[in-house]
Amino acid sequence: MNRCFKNFYDSINFKLKRTFNFSRTDTGMKKILFIFILAISLPRLFACDICGCSSGNYFLGPMPQFSKHFIGMRYSFRSFNTVLNSDASQFSKDFYQTTEIWGGFNINNKIQILSFIPYNFDYSNTDDGIKKSNGFGDITFIGNYNLLNSKSLNKDTLTVGQQLWIGGGLKLPTGHYSVDAAEIVSSANSQAGTGSLDFLLTTSYSLVIDNWGLTSNLNYKINQAASDFRFGNRFTATAFTFYAFHLKNTSLSPNIGLLYEYLNPNELAGAKIASTGGQALLGAVGVEARFNKITVGLNAQLPLEANISDGQTKINLRGMAHLTYAF
Repeated sequence: MNRCFKNFYDSINFKLKRTFNFSRTDTGMKKILFIFILAISLPRLFACDICGCSSGNYFLGPMPQFSKHFIGMRYSFRSFNTVLNSDASQFSKDFYQTTEIWGGFNINNKIQILSFIPYNFDYSNTDDGIKKSNGFGDITFIGNYNLLNSKSLNKDTLTVGQQLWIGGGLKLPTGHYSVDAAEIVSSANSQAGTGSLDFLLTTSYSLVIDNWGLTSNLNYKINQAASDFRFGNRFTATAFTFYAFHLKNTSLSPNIGLLYEYLNPNELAGAKIASTGGQALLGAVGVEARFNKITVGLNAQLPLEANISDGQTKINLRGMAHLTYAF
């Protein structure tokens, strides 16, 4: 942050003048002492770069049920409050929104392709003022392979179905990414994209017993560096249980579940950035309504326990909604 660095410099400059009574011509000794004080104060300087949770995050979310193909629109929002433990005047209130086109295509019974084209709206109210940005984000492609697809009747005539998919994908650096060389850490968090080609590993399992169901997902995102900055790798695990109510061509499926996230620390020039990364456990509740080939879904998430950025970042309410057409 420019103001953060300027205040830090002015503070040191004032202390040098007051302590050593330097004149304007004593620039050589003043520079030496400034570099020394800067070196021992470097952790405090980096703490001024309040890192948000925008472009580096990735959440696949609940997937619609489809047999062949689907396409739709999805909206999600995330909100965070950050205050430095060492200086309460350094803060950031972030609100991130994403609207995306998403689709799924089953090439055959074994191979499935998913795609996501996001458009991001970012808003941050910080000690440096209000920052707004928007633009197309990074496009993601995921390929899944079906390891298990069974449906059977047991002796009690219950319908039991199971599916297991494993796969991987790429997040392409299509979103706008242009960081300030003097403020790489803070500016990297306010971009529409991450500037890097990233890799994803995914696993999805579902179990349906008559009208009851369980779905779970494991996702691991491997991030690469851009402009010497790298978002930490992200692990996400979700588990939802639901019950389907059927009425003619309509079904309503309330669901409840848990979401766990583990965020590795971010890195600058190969070195870990202090007070980044963490983990969080969130409770989620939602509903999926299907009308013939159209599905509408809503989902809200609230933190049950979280420790992000050494407790400096608080996760607020998060939500997601989608409108999907299966064909």
